[in-house]
Amino acid sequence: MPRAAILGTGFDVPDRVVSNDDLTAVMDTSDAWIRERTGIEERRWVREGTTGAQMAHRACLAALEEADIPASDVDAIILATLSPDHAFPGTGVFLQRELGLTGIPALDVRAQCTGFVYGLSVADAWIRMGQYRTILLVGVEIQSTGLDVSTAGRDMAVLFGDGAGAVVVGATDDDGRGVLVTRLHSDGRHAETLWCDAASSARHPRVSSEDLASGRHYPSMDGREVFKHAATRMPEAVEEALAASGLEIGDVDLLIPHQANLRISEMVRRRLQLPEERVYNNIQRYGNTTAATIPIALAEAVREGRLQRGDLLCLVAFGSGFTWGSALIRW
Repeated sequence: MPRAAILGTGFDVPDRVVSNDDLTAVMDTSDAWIRERTGIEERRWVREGTTGAQMAHRACLAALEEADIPASDVDAIILATLSPDHAFPGTGVFLQRELGLTGIPALDVRAQCTGFVYGLSVADAWIRMGQYRTILLVGVEIQSTGLDVSTAGRDMAVLFGDGAGAVVVGATDDDGRGVLVTRLHSDGRHAETLWCDAASSARHPRVSSEDLASGRHYPSMDGREVFKHAATRMPEAVEEALAASGLEIGDVDLLIPHQANLRISEMVRRRLQLPEERVYNNIQRYGNTTAATIPIALAEAVREGRLQRGDLLCLVAFGSGFTWGSALIRW
């Protein structure tokens, strides 16, 4: 049975840098206030006209180049996002078109911040069963166009950024390499704790003038509740994956957590008793790019030489839904 290995990584972020100081011009906030609560120093927001499919395309080209694989060899696309370019169809087919591919499946995953880990689990299963051999797995978000960039919306607006990250997941017969295990969870009892209520097919019409006036089309969050659950569920998911693989936390060479909040990542690190040098964070530069945070961080970690062949990589995420999950990968 083949294993699924990550053969190449890539990412793309907008060239528009929005610093904390830039936000002080449009809302009552400060650089110190944002850094203290989130660890974020700046984020990237798209310029008008940029699409998620375009950013995903550039990230995929970088991943394919690193893997030395032509786009024509791709058997399937899995794209994770909570901010699709259009209500329908999904962004995956627009990425497929950008790549010049036809006939292959393009699956969109809606698991929010955990979307990339969910997508990796699907890619791993497809490859293990022999259905596909070369899969493009992408996380991409454009959050900036859906935020209330004012004092009223500052608790959410300061957090999010735009970007795309991609990996080439390919079949390998190397027993010493590849995805070892994935573990996925969700708990819909907390669905409204972090969500965007409108536009919604549960509403008639899907979005009304009253919705717009009340701000229901902007995301909302109970930050304290999300923090509490994330700081608990993420370490649990890591420990669960390690137990399933017969490994221990000391075996982990690099942990890449979803980049939601630097304080959450630090809490996870401490609970797992990992030294700082074994945890990768880049939220300071990009903010929370939801489904794109892990693949962007992974691509940067690879380019910085943080992973060597044979290293044990752990990915862990938590997000709206609530959804959470983890993956262990032998690099």
